[in-house]
Amino acid sequence: MTTTNVISNNLERINRQISSAKDRASRSTEEIQLIAVTKYAELDWVKALMDLDMYHLGESRPQQLAERSQALPDSIQWHMIGHLQRNKVRSVLESGAIIHSVDSVRLLERIESIAAELETSISIFLEVNISGEESKYGFSPESISQTVSKMSDYPHVQSLGLMTMAPYSDNPEDARPCFQQLRELQNDLNTQLDSHHQLNCLSMGMSGDFEVAIEEGATHVRIGSALFEGLSSD
Repeated sequence: MTTTNVISNNLERINRQISSAKDRASRSTEEIQLIAVTKYAELDWVKALMDLDMYHLGESRPQQLAERSQALPDSIQWHMIGHLQRNKVRSVLESGAIIHSVDSVRLLERIESIAAELETSISIFLEVNISGEESKYGFSPESISQTVSKMSDYPHVQSLGLMTMAPYSDNPEDARPCFQQLRELQNDLNTQLDSHHQLNCLSMGMSGDFEVAIEEGATHVRIGSALFEGLSSD
């Protein structure tokens, strides 16, 4: 089978899983954005995704995102999903990426400063460390409210919503409490915000647990390895 055929079969399976999960939660498929995580994908795999009309691509390394955004068509909407250091903000903004991993006020301030300099606006997710794991980045659930209440201080930044990563487990159900807590936090924060500044989106769920994430309200799921099953890197 060709690379495109392998990815096409995987994509069909994933879309069926997304459809089943949204049906269980009585949700519309249109509410859910599949982001193809390409950080370990070879370039021809990425091009195969484009042949399948997949134009929302996620990278976790700023340098690779910058290189690929220059090498591939402007029609791609890039998503920065990994930890972002402040000295890498400029290249990510120049790629036009949506940033899913804004994990501190200092990073938020840097994004605002560079966006203002570039005379552009940037869409972001605020990352929340729901699990409390020391290995994970993000605002604590207790501190995020103060940041959200001051988003008007960052006129070049649009906050789409919240992002989290569940603890790794072979059992997808283990991720459910984490996703539930992020959804509940979203609801709590939105009661404090006016209608023009609602946190409408939840970026949560990866290859191993995206169905549970959708059942719990995910609007953006970040899927990599499940898309490329059956392919091997050189």
